[in-house]
Amino acid sequence: MKAVQYRKVGAAPEVVEVPVPEPGPGQVLLKVTAAGLCHSDLAVMSWPEEQFPYPLPMTLGHEGVGTVVALGSGATDVAEGDEVAVYGPWGCGRCRKCAEGKENCCPHAAGLGIMPPGLGAAGALAEYMVVDSSRHLVPLNGLDPVQAAPLTDAGLTPYHAIRTSLPKLVPGATAVVIGVGGLGHLAVQLLRALTSVRVVALDVSAEKLELARAVGAHETVLSDGAAASRVRELTGGTGAEVVLDFVGAEATLAVAAASVATEGDVSVVGIGGGTLQVGFGGGLPFEVSASAPYWGSRRELIEVIDLARGGLVSSHVETFSIEDAPLAYERLHAGEIQGRAVVLPQG
Repeated sequence: MKAVQYRKVGAAPEVVEVPVPEPGPGQVLLKVTAAGLCHSDLAVMSWPEEQFPYPLPMTLGHEGVGTVVALGSGATDVAEGDEVAVYGPWGCGRCRKCAEGKENCCPHAAGLGIMPPGLGAAGALAEYMVVDSSRHLVPLNGLDPVQAAPLTDAGLTPYHAIRTSLPKLVPGATAVVIGVGGLGHLAVQLLRALTSVRVVALDVSAEKLELARAVGAHETVLSDGAAASRVRELTGGTGAEVVLDFVGAEATLAVAAASVATEGDVSVVGIGGGTLQVGFGGGLPFEVSASAPYWGSRRELIEVIDLARGGLVSSHVETFSIEDAPLAYERLHAGEIQGRAVVLPQG
């Protein structure tokens, strides 16, 4: 079968031929129908060799959707032919966090060598993939696989961040979305679906600000040196109750810190390498809470898929064949993808 692998540190990903995997005990084999590309993949492929934590070669892709084609011995709860989305942050399955469906918060996964697909384990950028347990599969129930694939991370992660801040997202409040890319354009829609707040979107790209308006942002602001002042103007000087930074660079975090209101929330979702100083004299207003969300729970993925099935959330996608996946990564790196790049491994 064809797979897109990162084979050597510092090299571009390659499309290679590898054997079709066989599911072991409790595992499920999927025929992959759609796989999303993420900036996290680019970040992983930028790490130097001395810091690289995963075994190579590694099949990429942590946003996956597919059809069940085979079950390992003892696998239950799914059947051949089921169309499913893959919940990516795999945990031990036994601890308190996993029992709550919060495998993204499992404290034992790393120590047990359990890694997410595409981020250590073989991922979804292949014609077939093995999922370690049926509990990591969520039924699509008729949702288009191309729409569903980005929801497993680009939808789930902002949904998790927004749900955490829901007590502050009350009528009359303002939420700021910094970076209207794969996650940000879904965050705008999720804010509109879950709350009645005013949504202000920031980006350096006029095209992405246009996308933000198209998917429901009330206001759009060019993310430059005057962006925080503009947010303050829009909020009558008080700032935004919630700021979601999907870039995470020093410049955007400075905007976030200058835009948030007293007692507000700042969620640092992007992995741009910036830092946010928290504490007295750190530049944040009093009683601001800061968090770094990581994916979300299995329950939250079910809820995101339900929102999409109900027409409240829609992924803006550009599709590619598996042969063109390396080109898609190049375009993603160059900032040329609007929304999410989705690879169709079956052609």
